[in-house]
Amino acid sequence: MEGAARDIPVGGTTAPMHHFSDILGQARAIDDLRRAYAADRLPHGMLFAGPAGVGKGTAAAALGKLFLCERPNGTDPCDRCDACRVFDAGNHPDYHVVYRQLARLEKETVKARDLTIDVIRHFLVAPANLKSAMGRGKFFVVEEAELMNAAAQNSMLKTLEEPLGRTAIVLLTDQPAALLATIRSRCQVIRFAALDGASVIRELTQRGVDAATATDGAALAEGSLGVALKWIEDGVIGPANELRRQLDALAAGQDHGDLPAWFKSAADAYAAKQLDRDELASKDQATREGLSLYLRIAANHFRSKLAGATGPAALDHACDAIDAIARAEGYLDANVNVSIVLQQLAVTLQRQFAVRR
Repeated sequence: MEGAARDIPVGGTTAPMHHFSDILGQARAIDDLRRAYAADRLPHGMLFAGPAGVGKGTAAAALGKLFLCERPNGTDPCDRCDACRVFDAGNHPDYHVVYRQLARLEKETVKARDLTIDVIRHFLVAPANLKSAMGRGKFFVVEEAELMNAAAQNSMLKTLEEPLGRTAIVLLTDQPAALLATIRSRCQVIRFAALDGASVIRELTQRGVDAATATDGAALAEGSLGVALKWIEDGVIGPANELRRQLDALAAGQDHGDLPAWFKSAADAYAAKQLDRDELASKDQATREGLSLYLRIAANHFRSKLAGATGPAALDHACDAIDAIARAEGYLDANVNVSIVLQQLAVTLQRQFAVRR
């Protein structure tokens, strides 16, 4: 979701954003980056930490273009040199985006669920130890860095600490605690915050999204413009609203339909969208990702009830539902049969709400 230069268009074509001024609502993070660059104190390793879809990838792309620019104008790229032109064209030879799907280039049978040691070695460690092609240095962006296992992280420690020549490595993550302490200690942490809802709605409507969808998308994505854009493109907003209505009906003892069948149908539709985008994706993995997505939306819906809960019983009610959903997510992660997981969740929720009424 945080692709450094892979912006998601909605309602038209979106040009790649490669300037700090293009980044919404992250003034503190951008100021830190500008000051470090201006003082020539940009570290080899940086950890951009914050929620998915709030501008970490866009900031990495902007910093990368500036870092590789041949004639920077202060803390902005010139937009005219050869380096800027090839960067904007998406083929700068010294700008490397490392992401989990690259595993398929190493082994066609890999399902690309994790950032493997093979990907890190081949697409980061190896090129980091070569001379830059255009003479300004090398810039690496590692997406979803939390998906690296311990072996993959350990394989990049030396490169992160002592890269060859002028090199910068940016790790993007919404789970910095998932990274090894040895990785975190070698990086300067730049924190990115969730965006306010009004800003997300404004950006969505400016991209051609209708007002109602923009409002729902901003609320569901919880301050993440990138997540809202992706969910709108993937057709998640309508089903998410339907899910919330079904959960409210279940809580009120009203007819809520067949919840397991609904989850399965919604996840299949989500998976179909992912396969349309990437024909090499695993249908089973995409379906499980869809289930995880809608389970997360369900849990967030019950969390929203906590603020308005009146009395201990209502708090217990919401907390028990959240716990049941968390267990279901754990079972999915453990590859338990999907039908069994969904049936168990539905039975548990029905029993809990029946007891509370």
